[in-house]
Amino acid sequence: MRWPYALPFAGLLLSIALGPLLFPKIWHHHYGKITAAWSLLALAALVVFAGGAAMLAALVHAVLTEYLGFIVLLFSLYVVAGGILITGDIRATPATNVGILALGTVGASIVGTTGAAMILIRPLIRANRPRRHNAHVVIFFIILVANVGGALSPLGDPPLFVGFLHGVDFFWTTRTIWLQTALVAVLLLGIFAVVDVWRFRSEPPPADTGRGEPLRIRGLVNLALIAAIVASLLVSAMWKPGIAFDIFGTKLELEDVARNLALLAIAALSVWLTPDEHRQANGFTWEPIREVAKLFAGIFVAIIPVIAMLNAGHHGAFAWLLSAVTAPDGAPREVVYFWFTGLMSAFLDNAPTYLLFFELAGGDPQVLMHQLSGTLASISMGAVYMGALTYIGNAPNFMVSSIARENGIEMPSFFGYFLRAGAVLIPLFVLLTLLPLAPILHWH
Repeated sequence: MRWPYALPFAGLLLSIALGPLLFPKIWHHHYGKITAAWSLLALAALVVFAGGAAMLAALVHAVLTEYLGFIVLLFSLYVVAGGILITGDIRATPATNVGILALGTVGASIVGTTGAAMILIRPLIRANRPRRHNAHVVIFFIILVANVGGALSPLGDPPLFVGFLHGVDFFWTTRTIWLQTALVAVLLLGIFAVVDVWRFRSEPPPADTGRGEPLRIRGLVNLALIAAIVASLLVSAMWKPGIAFDIFGTKLELEDVARNLALLAIAALSVWLTPDEHRQANGFTWEPIREVAKLFAGIFVAIIPVIAMLNAGHHGAFAWLLSAVTAPDGAPREVVYFWFTGLMSAFLDNAPTYLLFFELAGGDPQVLMHQLSGTLASISMGAVYMGALTYIGNAPNFMVSSIARENGIEMPSFFGYFLRAGAVLIPLFVLLTLLPLAPILHWH
């Protein structure tokens, strides 16, 4: 396949980027139809190129093995975390905001970026709503809690869970890139503190409302349900019954079916066990997860030709990519792996991008964890850290942005966010590339 087959995917990305900016009313009412149109165009191109049977097989594979597990996990985390209600008066001082962001960053590797983001974003928004300048708080929240904080375990971020499913040890990223993650997180918190103090000084003094309501956490049953979600992921990764169902050439493993059913059951339990007033007080609605489900369904379908071109290696339209990440002597260029994985993760979603470069580097987890540990570290850091560069780099980004808009926060446009996040993150990534921290990223 040549590059024109990637045009529907490019059109979808441009629609997501420019739609809310150029025609916001049309986009917000019809984004599902626009997304479906680009997806159907990509499928029609596949029919022209390879025939209806091949198109159907590719569609079934993308939906069952990639999209379904992805959206079911996000859905269950969104529902369960949305049932946890944090009440009480929180005064949005810089110290309080830094504390919430630090807590979320640490918690993201334990309950996942989606779980940590959904638990903390609404209290953070409620606290900062009286401030005139509050969008920067949500931007840094997306960067830290919805992305960087998930770098230390497979439970933290979808790309690392993909690696775990392909044989990477559970604690490999914890042992290997903890120092880089701590450095990036601490520097980001420091930058945020400076920005927030500057913004806070321009705010009018808050009204004295007397003694505030003490902090309380309600819906604690959902914490146990989050633990059940974590357990379901671990069991599905370790339980291998060797039973699979063949659907149009796609092998659907029994453990994956069981995991998805367990996650849906946990979400249903959360809805049943959580009082309705908790979700109402949280401002919980179904629109953010509905928007993510529709947009990422389109992304997973429209990206099929792009992944096919990438998988073609030296024979495909992206042969230059394989040449770029490999030195003439066959050694991997780790710096190039880091930047290419990262920048593509920002626009192609980081989970499939991680898998693509994982396979491009050989796909053997034992080799990648030992002889090529620098390469696997480059891929892992690029996918997780740079997923923060755009709203579509990681699914929680879009959900947090959607919740913020629903609650009256004036979030920047797609390109506005990209420019702000890039201005903060790109210098840090350059620093990370140059610092002699093991595993050292080699240029070769």
